Amino acid sequence: MVFRSWLARLRSSSKPSFYGSCSLRNSIFKKQSRALLLSTPTEAASSDHQRNVSRILSSWAYSLLPMALAASAGAVFIQSQNKPSLCDASNIDHRIGDKDSTGYEVKGSYRKVPQELIDELKATCQDNITMDYEERYFHGTPQHSFHKAVNVPDVVVYPRSSEEVSKIVKSCNDHKVPIVPYGGATSIEGHTLSPNGGVCIDMTQMNHVKALNIEDMDVVVEPGIGWMELNEYLEPYGLFFPLDPGPGATIGGMCATRCSGSLAVRYGTMRDNVISLKVVLANGEIVKTASRARKSAAGYDLTRLLIGSEGTLGVITEVTLRLQKIPQYSVVAMCNFPTIKDAADVAIATMLSGIQVSRVELLDEVQVKAINLANGKTLPEVPTLMFEFVGTEAYSLEQTLIVQKIASEHNGSDFVFAEDPEAKKELWKIRKEALWACFAMEPNYEAMITDVCVPLSRLAELISVSKQEIDASPLVCTVIAHAGDGNFHTLVLFDPKQEEQRTEAERLNHFIVHAALSMDGTCTGEHGVGTGKVKYLEEELGMEALRTMKKIKGALDPNNIMNPGKLIPPHVCF
Repeated sequence: MVFRSWLARLRSSSKPSFYGSCSLRNSIFKKQSRALLLSTPTEAASSDHQRNVSRILSSWAYSLLPMALAASAGAVFIQSQNKPSLCDASNIDHRIGDKDSTGYEVKGSYRKVPQELIDELKATCQDNITMDYEERYFHGTPQHSFHKAVNVPDVVVYPRSSEEVSKIVKSCNDHKVPIVPYGGATSIEGHTLSPNGGVCIDMTQMNHVKALNIEDMDVVVEPGIGWMELNEYLEPYGLFFPLDPGPGATIGGMCATRCSGSLAVRYGTMRDNVISLKVVLANGEIVKTASRARKSAAGYDLTRLLIGSEGTLGVITEVTLRLQKIPQYSVVAMCNFPTIKDAADVAIATMLSGIQVSRVELLDEVQVKAINLANGKTLPEVPTLMFEFVGTEAYSLEQTLIVQKIASEHNGSDFVFAEDPEAKKELWKIRKEALWACFAMEPNYEAMITDVCVPLSRLAELISVSKQEIDASPLVCTVIAHAGDGNFHTLVLFDPKQEEQRTEAERLNHFIVHAALSMDGTCTGEHGVGTGKVKYLEEELGMEALRTMKKIKGALDPNNIMNPGKLIPPHVCF
């Protein structure tokens, strides 16, 4: 039921077949996806469904939300008496994720799943459940992350509907057994770890398109569909979903981590492109957060509350997405620079010029070298900017020439651009597979990846400071940036068997994050918090904000079963 992560195969393969396994995995995945996608778009929901949604929303609005936002003192007192929080219990270790933590193995408080719960899950899921150790280990050991946990899930279930998810979650809540939602498993901050054991809810079988509303330019999908497969489905209708994180990411996981990608500079992040969600809460209730209207001022914005909540408040079972028209014309351009600061300055100047650029991506010379090694290319190994301009043919070319002039004023050289569809696709393929290219340099290494984001005016300064530090390190480090919105990644490769290398990688990670925070930036622009970034949240957000988050969590999930140990630091009390 589960396809092995193609990254694992990539990293263990020889150079000639480095991308071959990608193609094999994608081919298998696409065949499965096409078989499962709905072939004919449906219209609006039935009146009975609308009445059910109205009843659920009414119940939510009048009963649960005030608790989420106010968290009455009486309820908090009762909860703290019955179930002390981590910070209140002197006999519980302040584990990974606490401030100043430098560990990477996530510990937990394991309790065996009762047989009664297993029987209930079997009755709900029928054959779509496994306790096979290999499957449990696979789901509890992220292939894209160096973060590990001492435990793996006890059970993995594969629901097929919101109703099944509701029954699963309610049973787990009744038995106070933790659950971890699971999608494309492309996250890199330990989001899908199961340090306390429990139940892993694999959403990949819920991968249908439920309704396509062409005239409204929106689509209703299940969470297990991948963004790449969704865009294949939408292409014949002249539409596309504009967010483009790493290959393999699913819509549910993208919502959970509030992801973005290279197109965010033009189209925004996940929070800007989701109209409505259907979510199963910890008590099993199914809640729809909004209507399909493009804008609404009705009540609390529950959609935005749940986007980025990383499975700690509910399990997403349906998503209504805003779509865009496929651009009429586009141009992809590349330009080289003597220093990375010159490249970053051009990215900033381009945004300040008012040009509606679609993508602005920055690669340092080490990343370009990795791309050459992995792809057999001969690109100049110097800091490089990649642009995409969209619109009419005349408008796209006009933008290209303006940016060419800007680049020439900042020591830019070898400015080239492509209009041919295949040439453009090849250029963006190089950028999209940058991570795998790094592993081609060191196939047996792991990567610690930073995800800082700062106000655009501070980007050049942050990249320059970070680049000086990583260039002085003995480790292989590359820089990739979504330079148009101030977000950049450093990929620090290290040998997991060498503790001194791991320590050095963590030092570089700390340095870059704290530098970003000192510039009023964030520790994570798009990857999310999970367990890996949780230790930075107090410095970034402050204790008052974290206490508010914990009150919301306590009101919606009083038994703390929803992906426990993620997003909120364990030392936070209220």
